[in-house]
Formats: sequence, C-alpha cells, structure tokens
Amino acid sequence: MTTTTDLPVSPAQLRSAELERQLARDPGRFRALTGDRPTGALHLGHYFGTLHNRVRLQDLGVDVFVLIADYQVLTDRDVAERLTEHVEGMLLDYLAIGIDPARTTVFNHSAVPALNQLLLPFLSLVSVAELGRNPTVKDEITHSRQSAVSGLMYTYPVHQAADILFCKGDLVPVGQDQLPHLEVTRTVARRFNERYGAVFPEPDALLSATPLLLGTDGTKMSKSRNNSVALGASEDETARLIRGATTDADRHITYDPVARPGVSGLVLLAALCLGRDPHAVAEEIGNGGSAALKRTVTDAVNATMAPIRARRAAYAQDMGYVRDVLRAGNERANAVAETTLDEVRQAMGMIR
Repeated sequence: MTTTTDLPVSPAQLRSAELERQLARDPGRFRALTGDRPTGALHLGHYFGTLHNRVRLQDLGVDVFVLIADYQVLTDRDVAERLTEHVEGMLLDYLAIGIDPARTTVFNHSAVPALNQLLLPFLSLVSVAELGRNPTVKDEITHSRQSAVSGLMYTYPVHQAADILFCKGDLVPVGQDQLPHLEVTRTVARRFNERYGAVFPEPDALLSATPLLLGTDGTKMSKSRNNSVALGASEDETARLIRGATTDADRHITYDPVARPGVSGLVLLAALCLGRDPHAVAEEIGNGGSAALKRTVTDAVNATMAPIRARRAAYAQDMGYVRDVLRAGNERANAVAETTLDEVRQAMGMIR
C-alpha cells in the first residue's frame, strides 16, 4: 500500500491509524504510558511532538500515565545534576500545557519501588545479544556523556518495559525512532505470558503525526544540543533564539526539508503554531527573506505560547500545589505497581 505521495506505509503506521479509529470509538478502554527524562527544560519540539498529544488523549478519555524518568537521567551521564529543579520545571510545564492531575497520573521513577523491581524478572526474558542489537541503544551510546557505557544504559529498553507494563499500558505514544524500544517491551510481555501465564498486554505504538521539528541550528531540536526554544522562555528570549536560527542565502522562502532544512524547520514551526500547511506559509512569505520568515515564526510562537506561559507563571506561585500533584500521582502509581508486582510474584510461584 502507498500514500498519495507514493511513499510506502509501514505496518506500524497502519496499526497506528487503526488505533486512532479505535480511540475515536472507545477511548476509555486504553491506558497510555508516556514520559520524559528530567535533564533540562522541555521545549517546542516536545510540545508539538508529544506533549500536545498527551493532552489530546487525556481529553478523549484515555487513562494516561506520565512518567518523570529520574532514574533514567543516569543512562547517558555520570551524575544527575540539578534534578529537583528539572523535575519541578517539568511539572510546571505539564500543568501549563493542560495536563489535568485529576485525569492523568504524573509520577517519578524513584518514588515507585515496585515498578523498578519488575526490572529483575524482565531482564531474565531477554538475551545480552538482543540488547546489543537495539539500534536506539546503539545511537544513545554513541551520544552518551558517560566516561563508559553503564549497565543502566545497556538495559534501558528493559527498564522502559517495566515503565509501560507496571500499569499494563496498552498504548504508547512514540516517534518512529522509539519503535525498537517498544518492540523490546512487546517481547518481554509475550515471553512472560508464555512462560508464566497471561499477565501483561502487548502494547501498541501510537505514532506521532507531527514531522520532526528541527532546532535553531537546523538539526533535531534537543535539550543537549542547545538549539531549542524552551516552553518557559520569555517573548524576548524566544525572539533572540529565533533571530539566531540557521537559514541560507536564498531570499525566496520555500518549504523543502531535504534541500533547505534550516529554512524549512522555521517554516514548519510557524505552520504548527498557526495550524496551517507549511507550503502555504512559505508561499505567503515568498521573497521576504529570512528576516520576514523569522518575524513570522517569532510572532506565531509567542502567540501560541502566551497562554501557556501565563499558566506556568501562575502555577509557579504555588509550588506547594505542584509538589502535591506529584505526591498524589506517586501514591496512585505505587498502588498500581504493587498490584502488578503481586500478580507477577504469584504467576512466578514466589512467596511474599
């Protein structure tokens, strides 16, 4: 099967489209697990790539769990720096974009011991060779900040399996690059069920429909590359970062992600903020050059982020409430994890 642009449609894309149809019919039957590592400020790439979709799923009626993966900060660095600051900043961003703690469970790794205990039996279900073949792990090792590859980095996909399966998540919003990780989770669930009896679902990937958003240097927007616009950035800071973004010498603005990644990344950002087609945005700017393009992007981003920034500032005035949100989420996640761990122990014939 092909799309109208003659590009092949992968099985994962077909399955994701079917999941969207099922979500439209019965969202309440799904439980989604997603999350972030608290390694720095969340940015526009996160917002359009994953955060906006979490609010959509929540509002549809999906039972959403959002993990602040504090233990996984250590997968690619030797120490977890400014961890409390990053966790609290992440909570502020979640609340500001519309995450509702009454409908979405926000929790962190280190507060849910039973979740992490699932890592032990799960590790027995995968081989060292299988872990070594994971392409996402290979890429993360290449870009690691650690002096040597740690065991946590190597077993990262199995830890993610515990993240997803502790709550019996059956829906995982991911990008195409995360599919190998999710396949490890599906393998762990399938092998556990075959060996010990049916306990876990085999979760499906819900692929993001948003194209990859590039940073101000024309490469993938990333916290570690210093090329992102943080959700909490001010109007002036946003304008400064966009003014410094990479473009090219061609004054006529077009949307061509392959030939003109820097220009096209800015066009796409404006289009996402405006809810328009990027080709139409580029055509409207036309011969205005990079200056007009950057003005358009700056205005679009600041208009989109204004209400989010206002809510973030309001929540920041009551950090007691923000911390209570995490405590309540941790309590629910602990109750769910303990129940699942008890099921695992019983299935494996272990006495507590």
